[in-house]
Amino acid sequence: MNLDFLVSDRAMARVPTAPIAAGGLIAGFAVAVATGSRPLGGVVLAACGLACIAVWSSRDGRGVTVKLTAAGLAGFALSHALGLVIGAWPSVLVVSAVVSALCWRLSDSRHLLGQGLESGSHVAH
Repeated sequence: MNLDFLVSDRAMARVPTAPIAAGGLIAGFAVAVATGSRPLGGVVLAACGLACIAVWSSRDGRGVTVKLTAAGLAGFALSHALGLVIGAWPSVLVVSAVVSALCWRLSDSRHLLGQGLESGSHVAH
């Protein structure tokens, strides 16, 4: 999926995917619980996942994209099994943290560190 025509390469390189991935897992579950509609929660999860895939594909290449997509899908699946042990919300939060950390380690840190984001210089003065 090539969405380069929507966003410049420079802008795409600055998108932090860790919070999008974690937010998609958390918000997807929250929507499913709040509405009683698992498919609607799945739409939220899929939208965030596709946004991450677009960023990774554009800036990191196929290898990282495949690894992080697999991690997100595995986390989603494992959250169901883990939920039987520790509860649904704790499971979603644990899986979201792990997936987010992987996104940071394999993708975001390579593009965002050194651009001033870690020091807070992105805030308008």
